[in-house]
Amino acid sequence: MPATTTGIWLNIISNCDVIVAVGRLILTMKTFTLMLAAGLMLAGYMAKADDAAAGKDITITGSMVCGKCTLHETKSCQNVVQVKQDGKNVNYYLKQNDVSKAAHDPVCGGGAEQVTVTGTVVEKDGKEVLTPKKIEPVKT
Repeated sequence: MPATTTGIWLNIISNCDVIVAVGRLILTMKTFTLMLAAGLMLAGYMAKADDAAAGKDITITGSMVCGKCTLHETKSCQNVVQVKQDGKNVNYYLKQNDVSKAAHDPVCGGGAEQVTVTGTVVEKDGKEVLTPKKIEPVKT
């Protein structure tokens, strides 16, 4: 048998079984292949679950303000929609895109506007980040 201390090596022994050695663990090729396949399936499932959670479409209605001018929470001007959910205030930080930029002028400098926003939301660094597809002022 070849002598290696690290890495993966294969050795075909007399009865034609293939042995895989990973560090100090020795497995037959069949076991190794099954474990590898199971690991890849689990990784694929987890990635799909993350994508499903990340692509959740929502519609919210709340007060849109500037994250820099009003809340003093962002480095540059950014729309933030404040919504009351389950008795507490939740801030949705709108991702900068054409839809978000087109709706920013009325709130920049300290103003607020009641809006309904539709888009996809993800949680990033403990904050709700919403990529808006549509922003409409609430008609009173």
